[in-house]
Amino acid sequence: MTAISPNDVLFLLLGAVMILAMHAGFAFLELGTVRKKNQVNALVKILTDFAVSAIAYFFVGYSVAYGVNFLGDVNHISQHSGYELVKFFFLLTFAAAIPAIVSGGIAERAKFHPQSAATFLLVGLVYPFFEGIAWNGHYGVQGWLAANLGAPFHDFAGSVVVHAVGGWIGLAAVLHLGARRGRYSKEGRIAAHPPSSIPFLALGAWILIVGWFGFNVMSAQKIAGISGLVAINSLMAMVGGTLTAMWLGKNDPGFIHNGPLAGLVAVCAGSDIMHPVGALVVGGVAGAMFVWLFTLTQNRWKIDDVLGVWPLHGLCGAWGGVAAGIFGQHLLGGAGGVSLFSQLAGTLGGIAVGFGGGYLVYGLLKHSVGIRLSDEEEFNGADLSIHQITATPERESNW
Repeated sequence: MTAISPNDVLFLLLGAVMILAMHAGFAFLELGTVRKKNQVNALVKILTDFAVSAIAYFFVGYSVAYGVNFLGDVNHISQHSGYELVKFFFLLTFAAAIPAIVSGGIAERAKFHPQSAATFLLVGLVYPFFEGIAWNGHYGVQGWLAANLGAPFHDFAGSVVVHAVGGWIGLAAVLHLGARRGRYSKEGRIAAHPPSSIPFLALGAWILIVGWFGFNVMSAQKIAGISGLVAINSLMAMVGGTLTAMWLGKNDPGFIHNGPLAGLVAVCAGSDIMHPVGALVVGGVAGAMFVWLFTLTQNRWKIDDVLGVWPLHGLCGAWGGVAAGIFGQHLLGGAGGVSLFSQLAGTLGGIAVGFGGGYLVYGLLKHSVGIRLSDEEEFNGADLSIHQITATPERESNW
């Protein structure tokens, strides 16, 4: 283990703050996509879920993943300029992305406090279970993959650990909730709900794009491990995702602003080992996948995933896990040291944990306390039904 310097602490702290800012991106992306009567709820959910995530991860989840807790003497836990504490903060921002991802899928009809309970269980138990396997060698899985398939599962910044797991949890939640009221008719008609604010949607996308360079580059966790290759690969994947989504999405602004996010999701896993041209291809494929799969999900399969979190995070994240095993190979200009079979196995493992854990958590809550607003509450909107105020309230004086 290399020595830890105060510069490493600052490096990781800046990364944590950049990813913390990404949660504003999640909030505004959802706010701009949902109908006006649900905009306040989008903002409130993301902030509340982050707070619940912090409690769950501090007291339970971080110990599940890394076997470390911070309940000891303060002089002990703050050694090395508090590096371990800042590392917790950094990894918390990853963990809290799980409910932020799910939030977009369940928008407009989910109860508020049951979602907070789901967040606690997901961030405290489900997510760190797989995080510990992928990033801390739990249960000997990585050792087995290395011995039998040529290399351990490689996920540098979380295409599978964060995004695929979050996206497949989101699918489980959406399946338990069912579609929004009036979204699909018995005769097979589909009611479109266009975004309420393209400017806010775009703002959310831009905040996420900028923060993602902290998400990926700072995953080195120490200055000695920093690589400009990660930054350029992130850039190229973002560009590739934008252009293919623009082309296949026929200039639709919703697709254009989700395309770069699809590319960034997909490049996380192999951003440290791919050639920039490979990253461009990986991002381009992800942007195309999002347009195609979002349309299939909504129109043919009639899965009412409001922001398309399953296609964006669940499926593009899975593509990223597999793509690291393809474009990380020497043959395609990569750095090597990766096995396609290990990538397939790790990706399938992440999907199984995410969907299985998510289905269990939301199933338990559905049958115990209920997870869906009533028809009347949904019709009035989550803003008035839950928070008793709209995004742009107006009131005349009574005198």
